[in-house]
Amino acid sequence: MGAHPHGADAARVKVELAEVFARHGAAYQATHRLVPVQYRAMRAIEACRTAALGGHVERCDACGRLRYHHHSCRNRHCPKCQTLAKERWLAARRAELLPVPYFHLVFTLPHELNALAQGNPRALYALLFESVSATLIAFGANPRWLGGAIAATLVLHTWGQNLGQHLHLHVLIAAGALAPDGHWITSRRGFLFPVKALSPVFRGKFLSGLKQLFSAGTLNLAASSAPLADATAQRRLFNTLYEKPWVVYAKRPFSGPAQVLDYLGRYTHRVAISNHRLVSCNDTEVRFRYKDYAHGNRRKVMTLTPAEFIRRFLLHVLPSGFMRIRHYGILANRAKGEKLAAARTALDHPSVAQPQQPESVEAFWLRVAQLDVHQCPHCHLGRMLVIGPISAPNARAPPLPPS
Repeated sequence: MGAHPHGADAARVKVELAEVFARHGAAYQATHRLVPVQYRAMRAIEACRTAALGGHVERCDACGRLRYHHHSCRNRHCPKCQTLAKERWLAARRAELLPVPYFHLVFTLPHELNALAQGNPRALYALLFESVSATLIAFGANPRWLGGAIAATLVLHTWGQNLGQHLHLHVLIAAGALAPDGHWITSRRGFLFPVKALSPVFRGKFLSGLKQLFSAGTLNLAASSAPLADATAQRRLFNTLYEKPWVVYAKRPFSGPAQVLDYLGRYTHRVAISNHRLVSCNDTEVRFRYKDYAHGNRRKVMTLTPAEFIRRFLLHVLPSGFMRIRHYGILANRAKGEKLAAARTALDHPSVAQPQQPESVEAFWLRVAQLDVHQCPHCHLGRMLVIGPISAPNARAPPLPPS
């Protein structure tokens, strides 16, 4: 395994994540224990847009040419299935944006917690959301900073550019808050909250919650590679975590809704690695591009064994049903309609029309790529009409791996 500076890859054959799983997935599964959600993700990505999932046949009504369409897997970890989902999600968010600047914050967990998170992803990720949201809500409610209810969206990322474990939350938060009496409080500074003040509060809330998880005995310590079963090891871990600074990073505020939506599109539906970053895959190695942030954001190519590449990717498969995008303050679902309307009234800004029915695939491609998916790609005159289905060879879901 290793990395070297990125150079031009002449005549590079297009590589996809599905190919890595097709060539090396079975061997990996034979030597590693996978949880069901990891197994399903591998199977889905490998089968995505292939005959394994079925589809339909189309024929041009002018020239008679045939076209075969295979179904998408729609797995949220598949790099080929996120574009339309992202666009539909963004359309729903347009109605929730307020006419104020927005800040981008990043809260990062120390790497000393990586091993514990590997064995307890649902508990640790949930605690990360709880700690960050409670910190932001407390700062927003404090009259020293704002004195009202914030509007924040939190997005979980678990990876770094090299596919290593890097647990952090991206936060998009409005520069202001809704006061209890209904008026809008505008941030009075060039920043929203001081990161040096956020960091110790975030650390304190997270470690307090982690102590409760240890005390309740709800953590699966046997599944963690960290030796934390005895009290001495746990005290050592907490001492280390209390002593080191926790990273909270604040970027410059966005200037308007267009920038906010561009940000959301880049972060909300991103998967651990996209197909365009893959360089090559053979019997002994997988190569992919990454940015080396520790050395001036240099673009490099990393080489991993297939087993190590798959292991790293599977670290970032989320627990079944876990929500990686969450909203807080006046965006929280239980009172969002009423509080958003109150915020818009306070800002003297009319409500944005609520999103209509989800955009169709045809309308999406016509809008973003000026591509009419029904036009025949051969004669460019006729229309492609569905003439029949392509049956999937396995109509039922594949069996889970043996436990």
